[in-house]
Amino acid sequence: MKHTITTHQLRARRDLERDTKQLAPHAIRQVSRAVNGRMPAVDITLTNSKGMAELGVQAEVDLSGCTDRRRIDKARRESLRHARDAAGLAIPRADGSVLVLVNSEQHRTREDIATTLVHELTHAMQFSRRSVLDVIVRDLRAAYGVERQSRRDAREFERALKDHEREAYDTERLAAHLL
Repeated sequence: MKHTITTHQLRARRDLERDTKQLAPHAIRQVSRAVNGRMPAVDITLTNSKGMAELGVQAEVDLSGCTDRRRIDKARRESLRHARDAAGLAIPRADGSVLVLVNSEQHRTREDIATTLVHELTHAMQFSRRSVLDVIVRDLRAAYGVERQSRRDAREFERALKDHEREAYDTERLAAHLL
């Protein structure tokens, strides 16, 4: 259960970095006990919404294998639009680790940080389950135009996404045990 915590484009939020460093090991332990799966190596990056969009798209491009600049630029614009409202994002990597991005603009208290860490670490555990990573990669490759995806596969991805989000929201209750 190796984890690293870094910052990207983050200024004047040392309290967020300090709280994350204190809470992350406990959150990893709590989520590992409560959620089915195996905790991969996790890289937690604290950033702002712009950095979250940049790093998120870059990780998705690396995973999907997309080389089309127009699609990548379009994904960056869309990601920036959505990153302003997102508290966090978990993205699997090809080497089996997971990148967890935490939007510093959405976190005011330790409770907010704990809740986001538990939610995103739950997604990290879900990525280790059988065939979940394959479904995610297939959908990313379709989104970036690398290969087509059947409607059946798209429905399977949407159904799995809803189930994973429901499970992650249910495990957010563990955040209360971290404080």
